[in-house]
Amino acid sequence: MQTAAMYKDVGEDKPEHISLFLIPQFSMIAFTSLLEPLRLANQVAERTLYTWELISRDGLPVMASNGIEITPNSTATEVVRPTNVVVCSGVDAHIYNDALTFGYLRRWAREGTQMGAICTGAHILAHAGLLNGYRCTIHWANLDSFSEEFPDIDVRAELYEIDRDRFTCAGGTAALDMMLNEVGRKHGSDFAGAVSEQFMHERIREGNDNQRLPLQARLRVSHPKLIKAISEMEKNTEEALSRDEIARRVGLSRRQLERLFSRYLSTSPARYYLKLRLNRARKLLTQTTMPVTEVAFASGFTSASHFSKCYRDMFGKTPRAERRGLDMIDEEEDADYAEE
Repeated sequence: MQTAAMYKDVGEDKPEHISLFLIPQFSMIAFTSLLEPLRLANQVAERTLYTWELISRDGLPVMASNGIEITPNSTATEVVRPTNVVVCSGVDAHIYNDALTFGYLRRWAREGTQMGAICTGAHILAHAGLLNGYRCTIHWANLDSFSEEFPDIDVRAELYEIDRDRFTCAGGTAALDMMLNEVGRKHGSDFAGAVSEQFMHERIREGNDNQRLPLQARLRVSHPKLIKAISEMEKNTEEALSRDEIARRVGLSRRQLERLFSRYLSTSPARYYLKLRLNRARKLLTQTTMPVTEVAFASGFTSASHFSKCYRDMFGKTPRAERRGLDMIDEEEDADYAEE
């Protein structure tokens, strides 16, 4: 259980104030999952325990990834020595590059502000240099790309992480659990339970709960050897294991492993593993600025031309076309890539 204080205590009689910094294309579900527990905590307590404000870089409305615009209360320049700042982002946070925003965040951190982020907001804090030496987390779909881009940052697959004056949250409804835990820390577990019931949320998850459904639930299979084989594949996407090695690790012959995959997943181990690695490559291509050849190596391919062919066979376009957001790429450029 995480026991660190997520927000700074400001005294029993003073409401805790949170500033939510909206980044274009922020996740609406993560944003509301963070904000609504504060509103309901005030409602259940019948007094103001929390206050909040919405801020943006320029004070103009900010569009969420679902197309809804939110009008902030303040511009970043109007926010002076905030107590708690939460960066709210979502789609394309990895390519967000605004020096003014990073400057505001760094200045507030120097002034002692508790800095947090939800969903992909860890990308923003990392780009601002505010996660060096801290544990953090990010949405599971961004974990691989974040780790590749910031190899020195301790990123973990937690629902949320609280490390001294930094806190990060994986996004989605994980922000709800993070806030309910914070409400419980400050005002007691019974009170947090009463707030949770308002959401019809049956269990307040801890920070170290899994972000994703267990493999059994995702694949709708329960054969322990098959689950272990897939788990080994997922843990070894950068340095691909041979089929014989996978079979050895799960205590089967290669032939038995082939039969398991055919029976339960209607595919072969090689095909399943290749798809797993190519899906990782696709995330790296779309969520990082890594050179295409580095993406190939990070996805378990030793040949750039083989990677390009497999990628095109799977997704109908080459890695370079994926990176550029194109449907087609000319054959001459394809040939150039194959020579790399």
